[in-house]
Amino acid sequence: MDDASIVALYWQRSPHATEETARKYGIMLRGMAYRLLRNPQDSEECVNDTYFAAWNGMPTDRPEHLGAYLARILRNLSIDRLRRDHRAKRGGAELLIEELTECIPSREGDVEATLENERLKEALNRFLASLDRERRVVFLRRYFYGDPINEIAARMGWSESRVKTALFRLRAGLRALLEKAELL
Repeated sequence: MDDASIVALYWQRSPHATEETARKYGIMLRGMAYRLLRNPQDSEECVNDTYFAAWNGMPTDRPEHLGAYLARILRNLSIDRLRRDHRAKRGGAELLIEELTECIPSREGDVEATLENERLKEALNRFLASLDRERRVVFLRRYFYGDPINEIAARMGWSESRVKTALFRLRAGLRALLEKAELL
């Protein structure tokens, strides 16, 4: 079933919407959740929460790419869970986002931060658009999908060292762009 048909099922409030979503995107979502959380039970719970969030919040503009929409929901839910677990365990869970802490400003609860979010989003989009396809894939596989470095290396046909070097340079480039845009 194509994305538009699945989205239509959500709009019709059909119970088959989540079944079709799971059939088409379940493997991708479970894999992504596990790569981020490294816990089968937490991963499954985040996947189910993703279906629930899609059911309750299908946007009025009907996403063209349902997989990307679901991946964004799942990623946000997984990161929230990691942050909660990290606070509870005082250092137990590691976040991929920590690799980007020098590049991405964080001022949660700050009114200014809300206004800066749009500027940050635009800057990130400019940064990604400026990359060649390979480097954009490496960046997104690591920081959006949470792929481990060895999987990225295998996918790209690169050595792990080359992936690490590319990620280091990408973070430096992002930091420079954000500093130039006065977001850091």
